[in-house]
Amino acid sequence: MDAREDLKDEARRYYFGIVGKYGVQVQAVLQKLAGIELKCICPLHGPVLRENLKDYVNLYSVWSDYSPESDGVVIAYTSVYGNTLKAVELLAGKLREKGCKNVIVNDLARKDMSQCIADSFRYGKTVFATTTYNGDIFPFMRTFISGLTERGFRNRTVAFIENGSWAPQAAKIMKKLFENSKNLIYANNDVSILSSVNDNNRQQIEQLAAELTEEYGVRNGITAKKSDMKALFNIGYGLYVVTCNDGRKDNGLIVNTVTQVTSTPYRVAVCISKQNYSHDIIKKTGVMNVNCLSVDAPFSIFQRFGFHSGRDVNKFEGEEVLRSDNNLVFLSEYINSFMSLSVEQYLDLDTHGMFICSVTEAKILSDRETMTYNYYQSNVKPKPKAEGKKGWICKICGYIYEGEVLPEDFICPICKHGAADFERLTL
Repeated sequence: MDAREDLKDEARRYYFGIVGKYGVQVQAVLQKLAGIELKCICPLHGPVLRENLKDYVNLYSVWSDYSPESDGVVIAYTSVYGNTLKAVELLAGKLREKGCKNVIVNDLARKDMSQCIADSFRYGKTVFATTTYNGDIFPFMRTFISGLTERGFRNRTVAFIENGSWAPQAAKIMKKLFENSKNLIYANNDVSILSSVNDNNRQQIEQLAAELTEEYGVRNGITAKKSDMKALFNIGYGLYVVTCNDGRKDNGLIVNTVTQVTSTPYRVAVCISKQNYSHDIIKKTGVMNVNCLSVDAPFSIFQRFGFHSGRDVNKFEGEEVLRSDNNLVFLSEYINSFMSLSVEQYLDLDTHGMFICSVTEAKILSDRETMTYNYYQSNVKPKPKAEGKKGWICKICGYIYEGEVLPEDFICPICKHGAADFERLTL
């Protein structure tokens, strides 16, 4: 019997229920189908499809790539006495108020588990809300998370709401269950309830809703913050040691703005703060070496070249050094390559100088990955000890400015970065 109906919901539930963990294999099959005109799809299970075939193939491509299909937030919960449900309902309302059009609330104890799993694969964000139960989490939540992880749950944003009478630990347990899941972004604002929702929990829920809906405000031209310079932090940065010589001694500093600007001929732009001694040296001599730090570089490298001024110390004192053809130092370890540069043009950028350079020598020393700014922040820089202090902390080196208001023209005395690289201490 022929029938005309939208089968996408059932197709999605079937895919993630049966095929979900085999995304790589599905992608391989779809590649073989590329360029072939399909007239019908005859599955082993389910109806024969003769219409909207491209739509179904595209959906299989999205599902097997583990990409979110739709924009929205799923809240999956279990609630014993109704208090966790109250938190869930409050969060759902806040999400809708802040512009999230698709808010799906799933009671794991009552709704078809296969549909709950399909929903979390369909949408880009899932909030997991449950109670601490017998030193673990409520069984329906454990079953749900297992259903996600065994099907390759990844590339999603996740957040947690936990409840417990005296020792809530559900969030910790749930996070542990996702430790092998790839590319999950964990929300910064979790909610921890002691039996019933209190004013502190309401504030936590407000903060979580704001975090999960941040992009909706940006999309709204009326409410969007249009001068949020944190956007600049999303530009990809590597980290480099620039070396030079003042005629008496070698010097070096850490920079994160080195960019190839042309390929014919090869030209590279390097920006250096005027606060740095190396700026004056390079402006005078017209030569420098750029050393590309690799991911094995320890924090001591950043202390050595980033926390002291060459005006006051000799950063290479007592060391045997290697020199390139321009007679400048290049590092013997913790770099994957270096380039010798000759300055062709200088641009005055107020607080910084930009050196446009030609490449006179370039060598690769290893195949290790380049150290990025994000990698340094996450894996190399020690966590600052800020207990009991109030003020602002430098995100580059951890220096703490103690004061209620950070001056707009403040320069970090250690790493020489400006006020834009400071954030308020949260205790």
